[in-house]
Amino acid sequence: MSKKDLVSIYDLGVEEISALLEEAFRLKSKKKYLDVFKGKALGMVFEKPSTRTRVSFSAAMIQLGGLPVSLESENLQRKRGESIQDTAVVLSSYLSGLVIRTFRHCDIEEFAKYSKIPVINALSDKEHPCQSLADIMTIMELHGAKTIEDLKKVKIVYIGDSNNVANSLLAISAVLGLNFTLVSPQQYLPKKDILDKASEYISLSKAEIKITSDIDEIKDADVVYTDVWISMGYENEKKNRKRIFMPYQVNKELLKKTSSKCIVLHCLPAIRGDEITAEVMDKYRYSIFTQAENRLHSQKAILLHFL
Repeated sequence: MSKKDLVSIYDLGVEEISALLEEAFRLKSKKKYLDVFKGKALGMVFEKPSTRTRVSFSAAMIQLGGLPVSLESENLQRKRGESIQDTAVVLSSYLSGLVIRTFRHCDIEEFAKYSKIPVINALSDKEHPCQSLADIMTIMELHGAKTIEDLKKVKIVYIGDSNNVANSLLAISAVLGLNFTLVSPQQYLPKKDILDKASEYISLSKAEIKITSDIDEIKDADVVYTDVWISMGYENEKKNRKRIFMPYQVNKELLKKTSSKCIVLHCLPAIRGDEITAEVMDKYRYSIFTQAENRLHSQKAILLHFL
């Protein structure tokens, strides 16, 4: 069987996503260690800081009977000029799978091209597919949606920077046919290539997608999702971004416009007082930290599916 990679949510179809979610829920309910990956090693290349992704993938591999191998980019020969092609070929002979968190999405695509083992995108500048799977799992769990059809009745609103997390939420909503609204300042709306790709799937799935700068579109939301305004690599824009994004802060007043059953999500880390107030963060800690926990269960499902 040829190997399959998870570089983008678009690498998955509706049936695969449904199967991954079903497996994640099964693993969460049983919470049993498995021995399926005994003798297998998962390489994890991190060019950016990570807490939830690094620990959840490490714990997931251990709980499935395998060994995670942390590969800091600073300590790899790529730093001295070794090509991605040569690195991928060599790592393929040692490992059973490769998880990569990097700045450039094209680097993950190149790893996947030359690797003989599955490559999983653990975050790039373009997408964060593993996060979006845990997000959908959490929304289904907390809103009692048993199927994708049930999920289509939930109004999901992402508010803030159109970053990699927003891109993957848009992508998974387009694939599954969900009701998804992305609210962001005009100059930070998704780029044309991101929107064009989503449009290809929206025409098939009949997803209700809205891309807007109008904060009032949060009205009647069942899910409000936000993320940091200053993603890794954009620290030099901090002052300007904070000024532009402040009207889009998730706070008590904003949430008055949402539905009575609304939950708040944040992929973390959160900068309290910026994209979300401490008051809201604490009030909705259950949904936010359930979302964080679900990274472990969805990660185990991903590893079982791809490895």
